[in-house]
Amino acid sequence: MTHAMLLAAALILDALAGEPGWLWSRLPHPAVLMGRAVGRLDRTLNRGAHRRLAGVLALVLLAGGAGLLGAGLQLAGPAVEIAIAAVLLAQKSLVQHVRAVANALRQSLPEARRAVAMIVGRDCRDMDAPRIARAAIESAAENLSDGVIAPAFWFLIAGLPGLLVYKAVNTADSMIGYRTDRYRDFGWAAARSDDLLNLLPARLTGLMIATLSGGLRHWSDIVTDARAHRSPNAGWPEAAMARALNVALAGPRSYDGQMRDLAWVNGAARQEIGADDIDAAVTVLWRVWALTLAMVAGLGIAAAAV
Repeated sequence: MTHAMLLAAALILDALAGEPGWLWSRLPHPAVLMGRAVGRLDRTLNRGAHRRLAGVLALVLLAGGAGLLGAGLQLAGPAVEIAIAAVLLAQKSLVQHVRAVANALRQSLPEARRAVAMIVGRDCRDMDAPRIARAAIESAAENLSDGVIAPAFWFLIAGLPGLLVYKAVNTADSMIGYRTDRYRDFGWAAARSDDLLNLLPARLTGLMIATLSGGLRHWSDIVTDARAHRSPNAGWPEAAMARALNVALAGPRSYDGQMRDLAWVNGAARQEIGADDIDAAVTVLWRVWALTLAMVAGLGIAAAAV
């Protein structure tokens, strides 16, 4: 089977099964194993005077090991490839977490704050309803890119080794890719590599959102907002999602007790948003998933016909 057909099957399996709790209550999730590997490398190599070089070595070991593991697992056959790819895609779990925020917001602010705190890293304790909704929608857009489209993209390009390398780098970035005293040098390679691996998927995600929502006429505005975003990649799906829903995203928010005056995305649009807008974002997530599946299946059929 081609990568495209395997990916199509994995996308469907993930959408149907999501994250089977019964399995991960008995076995460690692959993302947990990757996190443990990153933690071990951090404890072992993040010391001394040459931390940037040590970080490069850590990333080479991590990505190299992931690639070799993927190559070995490929030998087990299509069923194993499909199952592992489905586990490392995140469509259904993303939808469930985002929808949970909308449902909680309809109940009470404390419930909504607890729900949104599970998917964002900013301070949630004093959030009002619009800020909760914005945080959920921004998380939906960004994680659609790096949790669904980017893994699918790299599986399509390089099979299971490509997918595992991407997830390893993405996990490393989420753990050590910070500009703190401890990780500014050691996490540099992970952060820059994650930016590079997400460069095309993030723009592709934004393009698909815009195409499906009639937002291509606003593409120049999407590009402008994306380039002004604090992240080189997250701004693309966020800017496209903001225009798909006709809402303002980003803006000021608090991290570690300090308010940061970040730029608005689509700032002239509605800022008073709520649970219905989160539901609309979930609809966009499924539309992009369906378009992805259609394109991947089309590629697989075309390849089989050659």
